[in-house]
Amino acid sequence: MRRAPVLLLATLCASFVPGAPSAATAPAWQVHAIRYATVKAFPVRALVTGADSTRTLDIAMMFWLMQGPGEPGGPRVRRILLDAGFYRPKFLDTWKPAEFVPPSEALQRFGIAPDSITDIIISHVHWDHLDGADLFPNARIWIQREEYGYYVRDDGTPTHGAIDSLDAAMLAQMMKAGRVKLVDGDAQEIVPGITAYTGGKHTFASEYLTVRLAKGTAVLASDNCYLYENLERHAPIAQTLDSTSNLAAQDRMKRLASSPRLIVPGHDPAVFERFHLVRPGVARIE
Repeated sequence: MRRAPVLLLATLCASFVPGAPSAATAPAWQVHAIRYATVKAFPVRALVTGADSTRTLDIAMMFWLMQGPGEPGGPRVRRILLDAGFYRPKFLDTWKPAEFVPPSEALQRFGIAPDSITDIIISHVHWDHLDGADLFPNARIWIQREEYGYYVRDDGTPTHGAIDSLDAAMLAQMMKAGRVKLVDGDAQEIVPGITAYTGGKHTFASEYLTVRLAKGTAVLASDNCYLYENLERHAPIAQTLDSTSNLAAQDRMKRLASSPRLIVPGHDPAVFERFHLVRPGVARIE
C-alpha cells in the first residue's frame, strides 16, 4: 500500500518536537491508569505470540492520565492523556464491552473535567485508542507524523483498515483546525519529562512513552506491549508488523524504566492489582 502524503498546509502548521533535555531539568509527573471498560474472554493468542489457543482473558480497556506543571501563561496544571479510549456506538455494538463508561465520564468520576485536558498523545490509530479524542474539546493531539501520513489521506479518508473511517475524518478535521501536533520520530520529548519512542511496530509508527515520576521513570507501553506476559516470556505481541522490532522495543523499555515494575502494558488487568488503587478502576503508577 502506498503511503498517503500529509497535507502540505497541515505539515507547515504542525509543530516540530525537539529532542529531550537532561532528566535533571524535567519536572515530575503524577500518572494514573484509568479503566473504563472490560472486553470479556479475549483470546490470549491475539495478544501474545505462541500462546495456547484455548486461553482467554478479560482485558482492561484503559488510558493514562499524566498531571504536571502547566505552561507559562496557561493552566496551572497540565493534564495529558496517553490515548483517549472509545465511545462511538458502532464499537459498543461490535465489541459489547462490560462495565463501560465513556472515557470522559471515567475522568469525571476521578474529579477531572474533560475540558481541562490540555493534551492527548495518541500511541496509534486503532479505534480503542483514538476514537475518544473528540470528547476532550480543548486538547492538543500529538501523533507521530509517519503514523498520521500512513493512515490518513488529505481528504480525511483512511488509507488502510487499521483506522476507522470516522476516526480518520475526526483526526483530519482536528488537523485542519490546528489542533494536531506531529511528532518527528523516535526519542522526541513531547513536554519536559515525557518522551515518545517508536519501534514497537504495533502499527506503522506506533509510539510509547517514558514519564519522569517523583521517584524514577515509568514506561507507558500502550499496545506496543499488551500484557506483562509479553515481557516475562519475551514474547512479541501477536498483532505487530515486525516481531523482531517489537521484541527490541520491549528490551528497550526495560532499559528505559527505572524498574521492570514501572513498565505498564496496554491491556493487562493486573495493572490494577500491581499498583495502588486510589479508587475503583484508577491505579496510581509509582
